[in-house]
Amino acid sequence: MDELNLLRQHQHQHQHHLVVRGLGEEIDLEIGPGDDPSFPGAALVGVEEHDGLLRLPGQTKKKKKVVKKWREEWADTYKWAYVAVHDNTSRIFCTVCKEYGRKHRRNPYGNEGSRNMQMSALEEHNNSLLHKEALRLQTASKENAQPPEIERPVYVKALSKTAASILESILKRDPHEAEFIQSIQEVVHSLEPVLVKNSQHVQILERLLEPERCFIFRVPWVDDRGEAHVNRGFRVQFSQALGPCRGGLRFHPSMTLSVAKFLAFEQTLKNALSQYKLGGAAGGSDFDPKGKSESEIMRFCQSFMDELYRYFGPDQDFPAEDVGVGPREMGYLFGQYRRLSGHFQGNFTGPKIFWSGSSFRTEATGYGLVFFARVVLADMNKELKGLRCVISGSGKIAMHVLEKLLSCEAIPVTVSDSKGYLLDTEGFDYMKYSVLRNIKAQQRSLKEYLKSYPNAKYIDDAKPWSEKCDVAFPCASQNEIDQAEALAIINSGCRVLIECSNMPCTAQAVDILRTAKVVVAPAKATAAGGVAVGELELNPEFSLMQWSVEDFENKIQDAVKQTYDRSIKAAQDYGIMKENPESLVHGANICAFLNIAQAMTDQGCV
Repeated sequence: MDELNLLRQHQHQHQHHLVVRGLGEEIDLEIGPGDDPSFPGAALVGVEEHDGLLRLPGQTKKKKKVVKKWREEWADTYKWAYVAVHDNTSRIFCTVCKEYGRKHRRNPYGNEGSRNMQMSALEEHNNSLLHKEALRLQTASKENAQPPEIERPVYVKALSKTAASILESILKRDPHEAEFIQSIQEVVHSLEPVLVKNSQHVQILERLLEPERCFIFRVPWVDDRGEAHVNRGFRVQFSQALGPCRGGLRFHPSMTLSVAKFLAFEQTLKNALSQYKLGGAAGGSDFDPKGKSESEIMRFCQSFMDELYRYFGPDQDFPAEDVGVGPREMGYLFGQYRRLSGHFQGNFTGPKIFWSGSSFRTEATGYGLVFFARVVLADMNKELKGLRCVISGSGKIAMHVLEKLLSCEAIPVTVSDSKGYLLDTEGFDYMKYSVLRNIKAQQRSLKEYLKSYPNAKYIDDAKPWSEKCDVAFPCASQNEIDQAEALAIINSGCRVLIECSNMPCTAQAVDILRTAKVVVAPAKATAAGGVAVGELELNPEFSLMQWSVEDFENKIQDAVKQTYDRSIKAAQDYGIMKENPESLVHGANICAFLNIAQAMTDQGCV
């Protein structure tokens, strides 16, 4: 044992992380980021170099080998690992777990186990919940400005002190409401010149960014098998400064308070842009109508209205359709509202003119989007005729956009659903549009289209933004366009993006499109057609008027042109010229805010 002690003394002098369990055994060497810097340059201790130390009188020399260092094999994957001596034994430790107060996890086999045993232990720790939580804390600590789930676009990082303080107060108050904060970021950025010009608007904006009231409630209902279920309901009445609230109801599993607040804020600005002054609201539930029977949907709608009916009415709040809420759901909601309230007042936006307004309401939003695109292109000395158009989504709005594009002689080439997108490189026509409508009416997959038109393609698990186009119409959902898709849109040759859904681009995608000078028409302006028809329904004499399709289209086109002109003028009043691709976004936000701010100033601090 004297020779073994001599070896260990030599190891201590050179600060080797070396383990020798017995003569004739293998030696494993692991080097990590936390090792002594002199270790890699130190001499290796091997049998051949220490014959004198290892040979005993009368004993046959046992040949040993030094196992090749395998640091390269795990250094990239296990960057957190380092080697240290513990209880006179070299072991592998985790810097991440140690740094963030977690148990100082280590490879139980240290440097003594076989290579496979050590790799297995490293992998086990790499996948442990403890280590993953420490990694999450490490990532969060590197983003000191805000919680990790909130993305800051480039333009927000350069905000003035006043605007930044407004945003910071929202971040502190509602740090986890990602959708709501994202929608606020763009608006605060647009309003910087307004806040600089009139400091009184700072307090107005601070008040506006807090909703007047939010309702969160449970919605119990019973399915066809007699089993009880419960969902969560929301209604956010964001602002009534300009008049009674009006906004959509959304039934979708992704519905949260953050989404409801973001939708209500967007609707407030949309309504403020129009000539008919209304407040903004939004709401819904995380209930999913897909796969539910008619009676189950009816029972859910009735339970939902049991809570909200007291907050609806001609002087309070008008609900409207949104994702998952169509004519059927609006009918059930109105029926329960009438039963509970005891009167027939309160316009519920839907398709039945005898109780809820316009029979043209469904088409108005989609047609208005195409009319808005036509106005934008006209200012660029272009026309929609002959331009290739990419559409995402295949719901009501997307199909009406497709229909109106055909009447404008454009060339729409895509629609999409949750599984992928359909591409017809020759472009859709009225016959193909009819096939698509039948497929959607029967709730079948878009792949069914290939049976009628085999030259078309259905691309699974993808979005249509890489397809060559001149104009893009995102109609699917919020944040459907991220950084990669924004780059694909630019590379496809697209120069104009018409926002059809609320906030279809992530903050980073907005930065990329802005840098590439792509003209983005914001949803709060492009929705002018749907807003105008919805507001016409509030006229008590509306149902007595005789309206033709041409009359409706003229009304929509007038509303679209007025909204566009007001937005451009507001931008120019604050030094943003029409040639600037951001003029529409900034102008729409400025114009809407100034209308609300004037009303809030007149009414005092209420």
